[in-house]
Amino acid sequence: MARWLPRSTDLTRFCQKLNRVKTLEDNMMETSFNRCLSTIDLTLLGIGGMVGSGLYVLTGTVAKEIAGPAVIVSFIIAGFASLLAALCYAEFGARVPKTGSAYMFTYVSVGEIWAFLIGWNVLLEYMIGGAAVARAWSGYLDSIFNHKIKNFTETHVGAWQVPFLASYPDFLAAAILLVATAFISFGAKVSSWLNHVFSVISMGVILFILVMGFVLAQPKNWSTQEGGFAPYGLSGIMAGTATCFYAFVGFDVIAASSEEARNPQRAVPRAIAFSLGLATGAYILVSVVLTLMVPWHTLDPDSALADAFYRRGYAWAGFLVAAGSICAMNTVLLSNLFSLPRIVYAMAEDGLFFQVFSRVHPRTQVPVVGIVVFGLFMALLALVFDLEALVQFLSIGTLLAYTFVAASIIVLRFQQRKGDVPTPSSQPNPEPHEGPSVGELKEYESFSDKLQLVDRDKKKEQREPGQLKAAFEPYLEFLSNFYPGEVVMMAVVTLMVSAICLCSILVFGNTHLHLPTWSYSLLLVLFSLGFLLSLLLIWAHEQQHSTQTFQIPLVPLSPALSIILNIYLMLKLSYMTWLRFAVWLLLGLLVYFGYGIWHSKENLREPRPQRVSARYVVFPGGSLEERVQAVQPSSQPTTGLPDTDTDDCKR
Repeated sequence: MARWLPRSTDLTRFCQKLNRVKTLEDNMMETSFNRCLSTIDLTLLGIGGMVGSGLYVLTGTVAKEIAGPAVIVSFIIAGFASLLAALCYAEFGARVPKTGSAYMFTYVSVGEIWAFLIGWNVLLEYMIGGAAVARAWSGYLDSIFNHKIKNFTETHVGAWQVPFLASYPDFLAAAILLVATAFISFGAKVSSWLNHVFSVISMGVILFILVMGFVLAQPKNWSTQEGGFAPYGLSGIMAGTATCFYAFVGFDVIAASSEEARNPQRAVPRAIAFSLGLATGAYILVSVVLTLMVPWHTLDPDSALADAFYRRGYAWAGFLVAAGSICAMNTVLLSNLFSLPRIVYAMAEDGLFFQVFSRVHPRTQVPVVGIVVFGLFMALLALVFDLEALVQFLSIGTLLAYTFVAASIIVLRFQQRKGDVPTPSSQPNPEPHEGPSVGELKEYESFSDKLQLVDRDKKKEQREPGQLKAAFEPYLEFLSNFYPGEVVMMAVVTLMVSAICLCSILVFGNTHLHLPTWSYSLLLVLFSLGFLLSLLLIWAHEQQHSTQTFQIPLVPLSPALSIILNIYLMLKLSYMTWLRFAVWLLLGLLVYFGYGIWHSKENLREPRPQRVSARYVVFPGGSLEERVQAVQPSSQPTTGLPDTDTDDCKR
């Protein structure tokens, strides 16, 4: 029985495979894509991904049913929360200008299996998101023509009542996805130009709404006679914040496009900042205008803006609002179709997904196979599936990606730079080279050389990233025996576990667990202390400082706040969302262990295990010399030291 159990060395090697990180090229600007996107292109892509149908639908829904006119405060808080995640994406996008977004950022810092699962969830997020927007686009256009398209389809094609399927096939939604897929396959420049057209029209309509809205504004609609500014109180504002947070999902298209940016080190952080700022301003100002034009409790959640103009006697303005809404949905559609194939390409290029998706068209320089295949998948979803039950699934994938990117920022910031030699109490096995030059450290040195090296390292004033700060060394001296970054990695894991436990108590403590007050308070204090102590332990170590690329300020505090906020919002989702998430996760694990782990490029880079023996030869003069010899496999005859070495020993 015991011989069938895996050995500890096999388990260790297996865990190392799961957590291996991606090796980046020396020149990360080299790419098979066309670097043609400017800061303006990336900014408009980000705006297109964020300012979609939510501006025309979400504002009215939250204002009427959740927060009242205080939806303005909800958007401000949600914008700040999104800023924490966006800054993490900005630093990574500038530092690692490769396509893949959250998948790539997790792969270079946390580990392979975590990166695959993030990429796997982002794939589903983009597919469902694109199909849902296409159905919303179709429904909005159909409502303008008094549902003639729906009635025609049900009459001539038919309708069905099947769980998880739509009541009728939506050919219009599938058609718009296929048309968008064709345009995206023409190349990044064509996609960017098309996005420019729709974004400019959408922003022009928003400007019209703001000007006309402030002209028609009536401050009495915020008065106590109409229910006041915050009729649902603080709880309504925070519930509105959780809903409004998802309006800002879409800025990651900028990070996914960093491999096609001309100057990603400058363009990506600026584009994320500009697009998020403009999107936040648009949501806040439109909310102000909407709740001042008509009383908040009379809003129509389905078409709040168009209905508000109609009730104020400007029915013609409804057509402009409809045109702006369709253009805004087009930009979101393009954003999803633009990002999804590039994340698939990044996974396939690393060997974690099927290799066919890593092919780039030589003329258009885009992953055309991924664009066509996943465009067809999106069209199929929009054609036959009822996506209302699956839309909540978008939230958990996005929040999980935000959480891992924030954790990756902490890990990467406290790692040593590429090429640095780790200096714990004992040095790892060095790699031999041809021979020492003048002033260069010998690869296999004598004991006295090693002592000199230790003395020289102790005299260094500047400490490497991941090492304990000098001020804390007298109090935390036992931590100096770890390799740089090891303690930080353990502290990040502890921080995330503490955040999960803390948020679980906050969300389920009184409602589901029915904890007594004393245990509820005690658990809150314990997990809060664990979170804060982990944060302080990370802060007690040196981190990288760079003036060449953008860096998020207040690390590790800013990413830690993003982590705890994202986990809190994830736990607020329904149990059915978590159940669907678990099923999709199991499918992803089957793909990874059936294909990805064996075809990973990092798996091919791993050296074959080789036993090495060392011989020390002591000469009469007292000098110490080391001879290194590789032990051959048992199938081959072993040889001794070379004859020249033997002759030297005899002499």
